Amino acid sequence: QVQLVESGGGSVQPGGSLTLSCAASEFTLDYYNIAWFRQAPGKEREGILCIKRSNDDEVVVYSDSVKGRFSATRDRSKNTVFLRMNNLLPEDTGVYTCAGDRFKLCRTIAEGQYTYGGQGTQVTVSA
Repeated sequence: QVQLVESGGGSVQPGGSLTLSCAASEFTLDYYNIAWFRQAPGKEREGILCIKRSNDDEVVVYSDSVKGRFSATRDRSKNTVFLRMNNLLPEDTGVYTCAGDRFKLCRTIAEGQYTYGGQGTQVTVSA
């Protein structure tokens, strides 16, 4: 059962930017740590970053390949978490999914243990 819905994927040229959305309709994301995952073609899915449910929305980045280029934010009025991706590279191509848990730590969620997840959105970076 899908409880989170990702959107915003598409095709972009190298160096471009995209913003992905992760929305929930049945619960309030503000109370959840939310992680983003990427599964590149032929590779295992990896947790790339997580936005904590703290007051300051601290973001923890787990993938060195996205440091300085990707970040996450919340829009509480829309009950949505965003993944902002800048300076995209061909190796950023993949299916991006979000997942969340109210009680598990970000590290645990990023390792694949969580309560709610989505089906993903495709991002393709090519010239």
